[in-house]
Amino acid sequence: MTFAERCGLHDAVREQACLDLARDIEASGTELVRFGWCDTHGLLRGKTLTAAAAIRALRDGVGMVGTLMLKDTADRTAWKVFEPGAAADLPGFAGAANLVLLPDPCSFVVLPGLVRTGWLRCQPWFAHGAPVPLDTRRVLQDALARLAQTGHGMKTGLEVEFHIYRITDTRPQLDPELAAWPGLPPAVEMIHPGYNLQSEAMSDLADEPLRIVQRTAQALGLPLQSLEIELGPSQVEAVFDATDALTAADQMVLFRNAVRQALRRAGYHATFMCRPPFPHIMSSGWHLHQSLVHTPSGRNAFVREAPAPGSTPADARHTLSDIGAHWLAGLLAHARAMTVLCTPTINGFARFRPNALAPQAVLWGQDNRGAMLRVVGAAGDSATRIENRVGEPAANPYLYMAAQIHAGLDGLAGALTPPPACEAPYAGEGEKIPATLAEGLAALQGDDALCAGLGADFVRYFCRIKQHEIDRYAAAEDKVDFERREYFSRT
Repeated sequence: MTFAERCGLHDAVREQACLDLARDIEASGTELVRFGWCDTHGLLRGKTLTAAAAIRALRDGVGMVGTLMLKDTADRTAWKVFEPGAAADLPGFAGAANLVLLPDPCSFVVLPGLVRTGWLRCQPWFAHGAPVPLDTRRVLQDALARLAQTGHGMKTGLEVEFHIYRITDTRPQLDPELAAWPGLPPAVEMIHPGYNLQSEAMSDLADEPLRIVQRTAQALGLPLQSLEIELGPSQVEAVFDATDALTAADQMVLFRNAVRQALRRAGYHATFMCRPPFPHIMSSGWHLHQSLVHTPSGRNAFVREAPAPGSTPADARHTLSDIGAHWLAGLLAHARAMTVLCTPTINGFARFRPNALAPQAVLWGQDNRGAMLRVVGAAGDSATRIENRVGEPAANPYLYMAAQIHAGLDGLAGALTPPPACEAPYAGEGEKIPATLAEGLAALQGDDALCAGLGADFVRYFCRIKQHEIDRYAAAEDKVDFERREYFSRT
């Protein structure tokens, strides 16, 4: 019996997919296949196998050290796995025991810019064939399964800001005399000076790296819609066509990893860190557009045919269906608790400042980019949706989307009603978004609905890893240097 069969994952359809992929790998002359999985922080990790070994691993998987799931943002293990009882709250992880990465044969892509190298998306399993519940992709899969019980799926669109710099000197990063844990980034300069939003002249100045982003995304089959010059120095934005939530999350993980590597090969440093460690920087956000799809019909469940009788644009039901209004109310009710899953770094919380196109308070607005939740559309508009603007581009996409689902489902279950829309989101009204990572963790731990949805074990696990990061930041003498090494080098 193969490992995939032991996991209850292998059937005739998967077997045929494995046979087809093996034939394609051999026919194409692929020499290496990267087996990648997404860690707690949204970063890809994995192993590179020869073609023959990769074909065997389609059914038998490949081992990985379990502590890879226990790392903080500096790659330090948050549990003392070699001390008796220290990992008692994490069955299966004591002693740095092995997990097994099992790939999805349908996820294979050829990596652009590399010689005969492919990539497969994997998920970790325990060696005895049970799924690992702490795997963040599984967290989203479980959330979507809960949502499916209501007769709905989730559709999301990605709108991601990030920074690209030209590398001027690799010595700070690669000089062995300067090696540290974590190490320094390369020395860089900007690709455009900023403060000229969507300037065509700036697009020309940044054309080379933007072309690399475009070609990489399209070569991977990602539904890139546009590339734009953002307001900040060296800041850009990528917008993708909307798709189902799991596919969108997979695409975000692959996009970030692929463009960082492609740009690095061409002499550029891309970072999805919210606020790179330079003066006069503009924060990057990840704006998540979302709607529910009525599964039997495929229609947008947020659309209403006509405004509710007696409603005004300040009323959610003027634009949103009853389901959409309940979902919006759920997002508001659990906004403080979900923030840490949407903005999971110390650096990201500095984005929440007034008049910066970033939210400060738990509010919604009708097409208002200063509000945390922006309702876009109108009665009868099939593209009606809710945009959550609280996220940072370094967020783990599986956790970001799972948080929306569990919060929205609570709104549906309780038939919650949202308050009126806000027209002045920076006027000091409304409950404040958590101001620090520590405050965000406390809000998550105190939210019964999100803890139940995500699972108490997962919340405890996530909070311990993030607390490890907070403790090291508190002990750091140079906070800017901490963020430079911790986030700018690696995120």
